[in-house]
Amino acid sequence: MNTSQNTTPQITFAGNPVTLVGTIIKPGDQAPDFEVLGNDLKPVHLSDFKGKLKIIAVYPSIDTSVCAAQNRRFNQEAQKLDNVVVLSISCDLPFAQNRFCAAEGLNNIITLSDHRKLDFGLKYGFVMEEFRLLARGTVIIDQNNLVKYVEYVPEVTHEPNYNEALNIVKSLL
Repeated sequence: MNTSQNTTPQITFAGNPVTLVGTIIKPGDQAPDFEVLGNDLKPVHLSDFKGKLKIIAVYPSIDTSVCAAQNRRFNQEAQKLDNVVVLSISCDLPFAQNRFCAAEGLNNIITLSDHRKLDFGLKYGFVMEEFRLLARGTVIIDQNNLVKYVEYVPEVTHEPNYNEALNIVKSLL
């Protein structure tokens, strides 16, 4: 799983250091296009959301309480935002993501799976090498595909900084 460039954010998972691999993304960067799988197992690309403000909610697994809370919160916030799409990305299989959203009644977020290629994770520097899962974080990309905000949550078992991310989103509307 080694790539040519390890990222610099120092993060831990349950208190233990983990290695992020991929290319670090930072505000001001042009957002790289990526390919993930939708719930119908068809490819979905960042470019499919051209012209929209994008919140990318990144998390390790829908089957944990913190990841579930993160998805519930972004789903709740998404219904209040016009011309904003929330892309919720993990390495979970699309079936698990779909099952969770159906059971929870979450219909304001788009769950996407990076399990096949880790294309998003490697292009944005979120892959935890030790687990082949994505670390927790948030990326905000404007309507012109410029990265405006990135958070690599320092402790993966903690929730992201919703208020900071949402303040950035509101400033871009």
